Amino acid sequence: MDALFSDSFLGRPRRELAPGAQWVPDWLGLEEQRWIVARFHEWGRGPVPPRAAKVGAHEMSVRTVCLGWHWRPYAYSREAVDVNGNRVLEFPDWMVRLGRKALLAATGDQAAAGAYTPDTALVNYYGADSRMGMHQDRDERSVAPVVSISIGDTCSFRFGNTLNRNKPFQDIALASGDLFVFGGPARLAYHGVTKVLSGTAPAGCGLESGRINITMRVTGLEG
Repeated sequence: MDALFSDSFLGRPRRELAPGAQWVPDWLGLEEQRWIVARFHEWGRGPVPPRAAKVGAHEMSVRTVCLGWHWRPYAYSREAVDVNGNRVLEFPDWMVRLGRKALLAATGDQAAAGAYTPDTALVNYYGADSRMGMHQDRDERSVAPVVSISIGDTCSFRFGNTLNRNKPFQDIALASGDLFVFGGPARLAYHGVTKVLSGTAPAGCGLESGRINITMRVTGLEG
């Protein structure tokens, strides 16, 4: 009976994890995923290569390439001052459109989606042993929603509260093509990745191994 009513049988319904936090499984199709993976490889050959950022003396286990603005812990700049000093790639117009489409799919709010204009993306590559500790996305001046898209291996994603890194939190499995949006009262919720499930990337997504996560944000910065 358990096998009859498994997740694959019942599907993966969309969920609101908290007010402002929406999970939309299987939002991107395989063709769209492959196309974005090809762009990821192009970005990696750009003026600023993917790098593991350092938080204090600790080097993160994910490698990041940035669009629009270069992120380093606690600050944004147009130039990758902690890598090679080059200016990062511009934020692509197609990604603005994708962000608006994603926000509409997650919230159904046409006005908010139409006004949403992300100007930076952190594109993280997770290997089999990569993790992301519980943290808040609070280096932006704007509190517009964060739009997150996953491609490749499934990960165990932990979404918590806005007060601290401890309980209460929820663990969900973000799979290839999944959309996750958090804004409003959930905008500053702590979140992280506790595990990457190797070998779970679907055939045809463009990645043979590992996971790409794109998080679009509005920095609220000028210049």
